[in-house]
Amino acid sequence: MSDPFKQLRVAMDQFATERDWDQFHSPKNLAMALTVEAAELQECFQWLTEAQSRELDEPQLAAVRDEIADVQLYLIRLAGKLDVDIEAACRAKMEKNAEKYPADQVKGSAKKYTHYQD
Repeated sequence: MSDPFKQLRVAMDQFATERDWDQFHSPKNLAMALTVEAAELQECFQWLTEAQSRELDEPQLAAVRDEIADVQLYLIRLAGKLDVDIEAACRAKMEKNAEKYPADQVKGSAKKYTHYQD
């Protein structure tokens, strides 16, 4: 696990311990809370056009930053509870995605990988 993730994991553990919240932080509950935060992130973009979503004003961007942080913090907490190395998991998943989506076959296409399987 990279140092920034480790530092954030330790800080999140301390934050939860100081509030006696560890009792509520089961993997199930953390996954559920994560989906709520992801929905709040999505809400920041609800009803915006594609162009508007790329040109947020400062208050909109501040809200997006907060929601991205909430999502990331819950991911870090969940990974800690399940002893998942986030960096290693991301690298492994990127390798799988590279196999599922060969650049020479998918470039410029948004089709699902099943479209490219033999």
